[in-house]
Amino acid sequence: MQKQITRAAALLCILAAAAAHAAHAADRIALDGGGALSLDKHGLQLTDAAGKELARLPMRAKQLDVRATKGSGIAVVLDSDTQHALPIRVDLRRGELARMAPLPQQPFGLEGLCLFRDQQGLDFLFVAAKDGQAEQWLMHGATPQLVRRLSMPPDAGQCKVDDARHTLYANEEGVGTWAYEANSEAAPARRLLKVGSRLPAAPAASTAVVVEPRAQTMPVARLGDVADDPAIWVHPADATRSRVLGTNKKQGLMVYDLQGKQQQFLDVGRLNNVDLRQGVNMDGKPFDLAVASQRDDNSVVLFGFDADGKVAELARFATGLPEVYGICLFQPRSGALEVIVNDKGGAFRQFRIARSGEAWSSTLAREFRVGSQPEGCVADDRNERLFIGEEKRGVWTLAARGDQPAVRKMVLGVGRDLHADVEGMAIYEGEKGAYLIVSSQGDSSYVVLDALAPYKVRGRFKVGFNLAEGIDGTSDTDGLDVTSKNLGGAYAQGMLVIQDGYKRMPDGPQNFKYVPWEDVAKALKL
Repeated sequence: MQKQITRAAALLCILAAAAAHAAHAADRIALDGGGALSLDKHGLQLTDAAGKELARLPMRAKQLDVRATKGSGIAVVLDSDTQHALPIRVDLRRGELARMAPLPQQPFGLEGLCLFRDQQGLDFLFVAAKDGQAEQWLMHGATPQLVRRLSMPPDAGQCKVDDARHTLYANEEGVGTWAYEANSEAAPARRLLKVGSRLPAAPAASTAVVVEPRAQTMPVARLGDVADDPAIWVHPADATRSRVLGTNKKQGLMVYDLQGKQQQFLDVGRLNNVDLRQGVNMDGKPFDLAVASQRDDNSVVLFGFDADGKVAELARFATGLPEVYGICLFQPRSGALEVIVNDKGGAFRQFRIARSGEAWSSTLAREFRVGSQPEGCVADDRNERLFIGEEKRGVWTLAARGDQPAVRKMVLGVGRDLHADVEGMAIYEGEKGAYLIVSSQGDSSYVVLDALAPYKVRGRFKVGFNLAEGIDGTSDTDGLDVTSKNLGGAYAQGMLVIQDGYKRMPDGPQNFKYVPWEDVAKALKL
């Protein structure tokens, strides 16, 4: 009978063998260019396919790891004398080994290190101490950059990364092997592997292409899960002076410019989601209006804009919901404005907003519900369709008008392309068609599908690092917004704003990232 060794069991064997190596035991890693890199008691040696030595670096080191393509890339070893990580540039074609800029000296002695190459093709180095302190470093450019700090098992001794599964493995003596998410943007999490266990099969999802942010906002003023949902206001006279609204779940509403600099802060309480419409006819006058869900008093807060984008609170409306959560606006073709708000229990209420003289009012138009917790929603005004997200199930659509029956149809269920939780949504209204963008929070990706039936999925993307600007990617996204308006420069075809759940390079308070729609369209061939 043929014996099958699972991938998990094989990794456990690798880790166990690595931990048992003596300080001067030989390590040899084959390179895909036909050569090999070997570490012995005399140093690090690069050889060609025939075993001929091409280069050597004398050293006393251990724990060799390599990431290379066609024989060129990066290697790392642990210096036995200093307990420091030594990164080395490898070039098989040139027959060269060259020391790279070292990491700044850590305040702890290293016990384990390993390399990781992510989907964007960036190389990272994990280093771990005897007491479990650990760091992840970006190994691109002239100087390594600290990305984040994390915790690993005490006395880990050795670690390995499965790049394809973006999983970091580390031993804990007397316990077993732990599996961690290796992507720096991911939420901290780990699971214990049992010997002989089978790794869960990777979901057969379509490939998520990677785009880069061009700018980012200033971080929010509080640590933790604070930033949530953005909305884009376009300046009527000069689009380069447009504004981005962002909710602060602990304090209020932030207003940024297109460079990400905060222009305003409105201390109006715990706001969760925000949405806006411009040029709304109210009592014979045009208004630019925004709404936000206020979790302190379970109300809808109504905001207005002046001609230059300065925001002010206008009114508050009670919702009658026990735990207000998500919110979005709908502007019917006939005019006026309707606001859709939900709570964590699955209830939705839709109100018509009106103005008489200087007074604002709201009237309940309809109620409906879903079976579990919702949040994100967006209205397609041109086609009078409403899209709502049920976090664990998927995206539904129904008639947007408050005087229509709330008959729902599933557009995209959680599964192949969409990973729970289903979060922020926005609609890009372009010349070639309208697209619905949905935050797939479970795998930190974004799904793009047609906003019209049959709601074909056009692709998935992730937001990676922009090394030139020193901006990290996005992950664990709650809210997002998009506009097709020409905002100038990189945003001539519009801009996507995405909440970043984990600010990296280095760790810090959350913020929002700006992505040119042109880059998304090119990546997905829209």
